[in-house]
This record gives sequence, structure tokens and C-alpha cells, in this order.
Amino acid sequence: MQTIGFLPLYLQLYKNCAPQYTPVATAFAKAMAEKLTQCGFNVVEAPVCCLKEEFAAAVKRFEAAGCSAIATLHLAYSPSLEAIDAIAATDLPVVVLDTTPDSFEAVDESVLMGNHGIHGVQDFCNLLLRRHKRFLLTAGPWQDPTFFAEATRLLKAAGMAWKITHSRVGAVGGEFKGMGDFQVPKGTFGMEIVSYTPQPEPTAEQMKAEEELDRERFIWDEALPVEIYRNTLRECLKLRSWLEQEKLDAFTVCFCGIERKAGWETLPFLECSKAISNGIGYAGEGDTFTAAMTRCLAEVFPKTSFTEMFCPDWKGNRLFTSHMGEMNLALSPSKPFLSEYRYGLSDVSHPAVAYGNFPAGSAILTDLAPGPDGTFTLITAPVHYQMPVTACTKRNCGWFVPASGCIRQFLADYSRAGGTHHLAASYEADSAILRGWAHLMGWNFLEIK
Repeated sequence: MQTIGFLPLYLQLYKNCAPQYTPVATAFAKAMAEKLTQCGFNVVEAPVCCLKEEFAAAVKRFEAAGCSAIATLHLAYSPSLEAIDAIAATDLPVVVLDTTPDSFEAVDESVLMGNHGIHGVQDFCNLLLRRHKRFLLTAGPWQDPTFFAEATRLLKAAGMAWKITHSRVGAVGGEFKGMGDFQVPKGTFGMEIVSYTPQPEPTAEQMKAEEELDRERFIWDEALPVEIYRNTLRECLKLRSWLEQEKLDAFTVCFCGIERKAGWETLPFLECSKAISNGIGYAGEGDTFTAAMTRCLAEVFPKTSFTEMFCPDWKGNRLFTSHMGEMNLALSPSKPFLSEYRYGLSDVSHPAVAYGNFPAGSAILTDLAPGPDGTFTLITAPVHYQMPVTACTKRNCGWFVPASGCIRQFLADYSRAGGTHHLAASYEADSAILRGWAHLMGWNFLEIK
């Protein structure tokens, strides 16, 4: 559950000169916080704030509580210079809720006093822009269900912006030499990169417990040698130990660096797939950048998997997506098939790998593409996955058709935009959330059909 801070803004002058309106304003703030709770957020409420020191204390409280965004609500006019220093200084993203308790229809001072927060919003947003503090905003009557639906989307987008700038991303096996489309300078977005450290051998009890689970999770290839599976399981449990020990949000494994001299007996792709299925971000070949992106996506859209566009079916007008041995197996409509992978790209033994299918249905492909001069473009593509004619048993398998129905134009547009070969497929994704995420991060946003 995403934790957010709720910040109600008010005017000290009103507290001093017209105190009878303060309880009404406070009650409205309480009601709005409760609505956000009903939307599925863990809401940390600040008291009604009017002065600089109150805003500063509220922001510190949000940061200490682990909030990933701040939702603001103007209960009336509130001078922007009282709040702006604290808001501009925090790295918490801001979502402005521009609404009032009532619809103003008559000149009635009692109604006016509770319903003129919109010009406080205008003062505040002007200062946010001048302080280079990006924000998201929704405006309208709070009684309309679409208002909180939009607020929910924006707060989720804000959470994604916070997550990618606070990600701990693990790196196993170095990088694929010469592969450059996803290479970015260290420290991009504030991501912390953690290199793999060798882990102790798993215990016999750990091995036995995981094998029992795997015999329930997967259909086992009768030809899979038990020594191949158990050799794989040992390496996978070492990888899991490291992921848990370092409290990583995401990680990447580059198969080129999985070698005996580095302490590996085989490839841990089976654990990569299990981790993806549990919501941990992942990308292959040393791509820490896309790994962090998939973590942000998975937090909002759990049905997310790392993948690549592998092959075009020119005759069938569809595209094949897959990767060597990693996918979100929780997506597969059929029980994944566990078998031996005949691997020969480094000196390790063959691993056991679980294979599944991407299910039929609508999804959004997402790619965060580095551009010239430090720019980035969040490329999204609505697609429809087709169910394979037969279940794949030797490779993770997915077939999709772009929204336009034309793969020739789709591929041309994708590469002209600089789309990388690593991306994520997210079922039940919402392009409005992705657009908001891009805005908060200062990225270009492009939808390709």
C-alpha cells in the first residue's frame, strides 16, 4: 500500500479574525483524507497548516513516515510563500487537489469563506513552477467519482517518480560488452547500484523446502536430470539470499559474467523469474536502468514482466516477445514447464529453467529511452497479446499485435523514437498514470500505435 502525506493549507488571518470557520475547514480536510484512505492509500495526515514552521514540520513528518507523495488541499486562500520553501526543498512529489466543499451559486459570505481555495491553488502552483518543482493537479467537484479516480492515478504516478529516484538496484555479472542503448551515467535519477557479493551455500533444509514448492509450481520435464535442477537451485537460493540481504528493489543478471571463475556453477534464471513474479524489478544483460523501471511499473501494475521484441512475423503481422529464461511466471495462463536449458555461452553447466506464456489480453509496452543531451523519453505502446496456438515448453513465449495492426509502421516508429531493445509488458496498465510519471520526471512522453 502506497503511503502518502496529506497537507491541508489555510490562512492564519482567518484563524485569528474569523475563527468560527476553522472547524468547518478542518472537518472538510478530515473528510478528504478519509476519501483518500478509501482509495487505497495509507494516509499520513498533517494538521491544518498556515505558517512556514508548520509546513516545515509537516514535510519532515511525511519524510520520516516513508511517504512517496504529498497531496495538497487548499481549504481557503493560503499565501504561497508560507509553504513553498518546505515543499520545494523536499524530494517528495506533489499532487494538488483543486476542489472545494460546495459549488458556489450565490453571494453568501458563509459559503464564500469555505469555497475560495482555488485562488490559493493558483498562487501556490505559480510558485511551484518558478521554483522548478514539477507537480500534478486535478480539479473539479470532490463529490464526482471521477475526481478521486483521477487523484488516485496522479498519486500513483507520483509514487513511481519517488520510487525510481530511491531505487536500490543490484548488478550481477557485469554488463554485456558493446551493448549501449540502455547505458546511462552512474547516479542517474539517484539510483543506487549494488554489486553482487558471494553468498554462503544454502542449507539442506532450504533446498528441500524450495524443491517441494517447485514440484507444486511447475510441470517437470521427465527428462530433467535432478542434479541439473539441484545445481540450479543452489545458485538461485544464493541469489535470493543476496536480494533479501541488500533489500533490493530491482536487479539485473548479465549471463556473460556468470562464469565459474566468478563463483557460479550455472545460471540463476529460475530465481530471476521467481523474483519478477514477486514484484522485484528485473532486466537482463546488466541493464540496471530498465530493471528500476520495471520495479516502478510492477508496484502499480503487478501484471508486469521484463521482455524483448525478438522476431517479427511479417506474414502474420505480429511480433514475438521473449527472453533467454526470465519472465513473470505468474502471468502464464498454464503451469510453467521446468526443463533443462542447453546453454553454451560460458563455462557453466546447463541450468533448469521454467518457461511460460504471455496470456492473451490488452497490455502496454513501456520503454524508457535515453536520448541526446541527458534527455529521456517514456515510450508506451498499447498492444494486444494473442494466445499461442500451443504452449511453449522450451522458451518463454508471447505474441502481440500493436494497436494500429501494422507491425511495419510500429517497428519503424519505435526505432525512430530511439526505443531500446529492453522493455516491459504491463497488463491492466493505465497510460494516464504513465503520462503523469513522465511529467514529474521531466521526460518526454510518446505513445506509439
